[in-house]
Amino acid sequence: MKEIRGLRVNYLIIFLSGLVLLITGLLVFLLIVKNIYGSYEIKDIIPTKANLKVLSAEEKSGKAAILYSKYTENMLPSGSTWLRDNVDTWKKFIKNSKMDYDVISDQTIELGEHFDYKLIILPGSKSLSDKQIMQLKRYLENGGSLFVTGGPATFSDEGKWRGWDFFTEVFGMKFNKEIKPEETYKVHTLRGSLPLTAGIPTGYTLKIATWDRPIYAEVLEPRTTQGSFWYDFRKEAGLVREEIDKSAGIAYGSYGKGRFVWFGFELNSVLGVQKDYIFFEKLFNNSINWLTYQPTAFIKDWPSPYDGALILVPYLKEDITNVYSLYSLINFKQTPATFFVDPNFAVNNPELLKSIAGKGDIGAIIDIGFVESPEDTVNKLFPKETQSKSLALAKDTLSKITKEDVDAIMPLNGYYDDNTLQAMAAEDIDFLLTDSLTDRSVPEIRIRNNKPIMIITKTARDDYEVIKNYGLTNTDFQRYTYEEDIDRVLFEGGLYVFKIHSEYQLQPQYAPVIRDILRYAKNKNMWITSLRELQAWWRRRQGVEVRYETRSKRRIAVEFTNPNDKPTDELVVQVNLNKKVKNVDVSSDIINTKIPRYELRNDGQTIYFYLEKMDAHETRSLLVDFENIDA
Repeated sequence: MKEIRGLRVNYLIIFLSGLVLLITGLLVFLLIVKNIYGSYEIKDIIPTKANLKVLSAEEKSGKAAILYSKYTENMLPSGSTWLRDNVDTWKKFIKNSKMDYDVISDQTIELGEHFDYKLIILPGSKSLSDKQIMQLKRYLENGGSLFVTGGPATFSDEGKWRGWDFFTEVFGMKFNKEIKPEETYKVHTLRGSLPLTAGIPTGYTLKIATWDRPIYAEVLEPRTTQGSFWYDFRKEAGLVREEIDKSAGIAYGSYGKGRFVWFGFELNSVLGVQKDYIFFEKLFNNSINWLTYQPTAFIKDWPSPYDGALILVPYLKEDITNVYSLYSLINFKQTPATFFVDPNFAVNNPELLKSIAGKGDIGAIIDIGFVESPEDTVNKLFPKETQSKSLALAKDTLSKITKEDVDAIMPLNGYYDDNTLQAMAAEDIDFLLTDSLTDRSVPEIRIRNNKPIMIITKTARDDYEVIKNYGLTNTDFQRYTYEEDIDRVLFEGGLYVFKIHSEYQLQPQYAPVIRDILRYAKNKNMWITSLRELQAWWRRRQGVEVRYETRSKRRIAVEFTNPNDKPTDELVVQVNLNKKVKNVDVSSDIINTKIPRYELRNDGQTIYFYLEKMDAHETRSLLVDFENIDA
């Protein structure tokens, strides 16, 4: 019987084939990893114990630690729940920020068992031991992050007064004073264009309760950045520049290799309505991102390269002929203006109104009723029908004389209500300039009956206060007062409303100050613009959406979207990487995506993207790769 033989197995070929498949699979895996996470080192993806720990939700290095300080609790009156309430609030905010946390004791820090935490939170921790202070300094020097409220470590573990040495040394600030609880709340103004205030309107004002005695502080060192101030130009006297410097309420910076964020108030002290809490939560989450080296991003308020904006608003009701003083001082092509005029004057002086209309836009001064304060406007101003008739008559009167469209109003007594907005929508009026004090130093868009209305509120002292109330007839003093407010608005990053009355600053002997202030603003890099230019820009700016996502330690993804039916242009997007990087490379995994011009600034921590043009409904998805620089 003939033997049947099978195929001979060549083990070498099988081994080599398997090796080729293994290498091919490995290369495909590495390519996929690179496409998703960007540049990496092999040591980052090897399944070592350290790398597996990074992926573990239980690993402390990815957690926050909230100190429940018994030393502080022992200082409180018997039965007080103040500390427990504060810690509970921190738990809610940290949980909402998607960060894990542990609540730790004073002894955890004293024994040095806190170094693996990514972030340590000291909520109202007034009383700390010497050992805690030493360990917290070591923690910061080694690269840890602190989130602190109030006056930390000002008392010893025995409740004895220690002073502000820890505060000054670690945070680079000087304590100035506590706010006494004589007022129900204190206005607290946030600066714009900072990593901590991304997505919050520039100059937004929080209301902070004074029962916990919030703190005024002053930044002393360049490693610390002031994020807000307590000074209220609306109510308080004093030299504006000095008062702002001395009244910091939020600051952030570095100590050694570590970082800190300090709030001069407790989280439970924030008051307000829903939008106040929404913006405060953004502030909180941005602070967490900065402390944990995660990015934030926003579209800059003003076109590149401006740091603020100014609109010139002459108010013509009495001594109208003083407006001629402005003619010889200003080139209206370079410095646009919107003249607000009393319609009764227009009827009696049509030729002068035509002359004014040849210099700039025309707005109407409207009498819609009188109240003592904004809180009184509900059901106190004229009813909607009366306001509508006043608006329609004023617009018609001025338009017939000037042959120009009138699309801006200013209430005679400064205040407005929702009836005003409804009447404006009915009469197709775009702009409302008001002396009502609101919560920001940039315009706000409100929609009524599908009509977008731009509301611009008082952002600085006008000549009514400078000349009439303060009695400043010396032009040097007038000039200095306006310059102070320009500096303050620039510090916030907002819009300076330069309102000048015909019976005050437009008097011939005072008018040259106007030219000086405009020059000062230009030299300070302010955009001097018209209402219509401002409106066009604000619509473009608000229309574009920015999203961002961390992909790895060396890559973030950024997406710009223009959902509007019209193209937009000249936008600047600021992406705060919140860590030092180098060798930035921007690409896209979508074919034919146009890469915008970009530059790395702010000591290698911020990327500015310059979007020269985005088409309607266009989306750009970008991948940003970089190399990290160890602090």
